[in-house]
Amino acid sequence: MATASKAAKKPAAKAPAKKPAAKAAAKAPAKKAAAKAPAKKPAAKAPAKKAAAKAPAKKAAAKAPAKKAARKPNAAFMKAMTPSADLAAIVGSKPLPRTEVVKKMWEYIKKNNLQDAKNKRAINADDKLKKVFGKPQVTMFEMTGLVGKHLS
Repeated sequence: MATASKAAKKPAAKAPAKKPAAKAAAKAPAKKAAAKAPAKKPAAKAPAKKAAAKAPAKKAAAKAPAKKAARKPNAAFMKAMTPSADLAAIVGSKPLPRTEVVKKMWEYIKKNNLQDAKNKRAINADDKLKKVFGKPQVTMFEMTGLVGKHLS
């Protein structure tokens, strides 16, 4: 019995450093100390789970920069397209990629102050833009679709 009481006191000796209430548990009979011992085992496994959870996060962070370097532009956007006569009055008659056509459209809109004052997404068409859009006002989302009809 003397060895059992020493074994019961060893885990209890570690516990007082963590909690002052553990001193009362050390004075309790050996049966209660033995009942509490299995409860401490899962607590010992918890730090291992946390370490395992942190490891995949570090691996994911290491992979993230590699994805950014692999991005390439879509070839369909870079293909030079010939604008119609109505669109050529705004962006020029040279064949341009769709991205450049939209940039030149925005340059023209901002230069001539055609963006609606209340709704910044709306574009008020002047005479040149009415020929391209077919209506007096369009949204910036409609504009790309309407401009696409004038490219071949």
